[in-house]
Amino acid sequence: MSQRSRYKINCDLGEGIPDEALIIPMIDLGSVACGGHFGDRSSIQTTLDLIQTHGKSAGAHPSYPDRANFGRKSLDISPKDLVASLSDQIGLFSDMAQAANLSVDHIKFHGALYNDAAENADLAELLLEFLERNYANVPLLVPPFSQLEKAALAKNHPIRLEIFGDRAYQDDYRLLSRKAENSLLTHLEQVVSHLDAVFSNGLLRTVSGQTLPIHADTICFHGDNPGILGFLPQVRQRYWT
Repeated sequence: MSQRSRYKINCDLGEGIPDEALIIPMIDLGSVACGGHFGDRSSIQTTLDLIQTHGKSAGAHPSYPDRANFGRKSLDISPKDLVASLSDQIGLFSDMAQAANLSVDHIKFHGALYNDAAENADLAELLLEFLERNYANVPLLVPPFSQLEKAALAKNHPIRLEIFGDRAYQDDYRLLSRKAENSLLTHLEQVVSHLDAVFSNGLLRTVSGQTLPIHADTICFHGDNPGILGFLPQVRQRYWT
């Protein structure tokens, strides 16, 4: 496919992976961990330096404050404490981005917080109220047909619809649990099979074989995907050149 895609490639970064310097040239947007599931001033600065060097855009990637589980388990936390943690995380990233003369391109919740807010209307509403008070003009990356999208649209908050290029989907547009076999696509053939339907027909192929109509603005690949350097260069060439 030779026509350049309208989709932007985003990647979750700043999570301690060893190959960020090789990944960042092949993406458009980086979502940088800012202390909840991973990250500190040093790791954020390292990633921002690479993003700036390669002329990419940077966004905040906050999560439940749960380093022990890498933010990938739902956390029993009060709304007040969650909002306080998110405020600290995004505030740290925003201050460091500003110091590096980078704008906050977007905000994307991580892991279990992202998935929980996609399904839980009350949590989605809480998060959007927080964003509207503090980051009303910063686009939020949201999964299509989610409670998070619905809450953002209700408040006229800017969004970018996101699908994952390296994750398997269920028939209700939800991601297949990471506990399931082949939930993370790590090989080129898997990723191409998944994305060909998206790029050719605007369809999302599910694990049951169904195809669902889909529209998105950005496609995410996980920086900690063990196969990313094996498939991303060829995927970038196939769909984005």
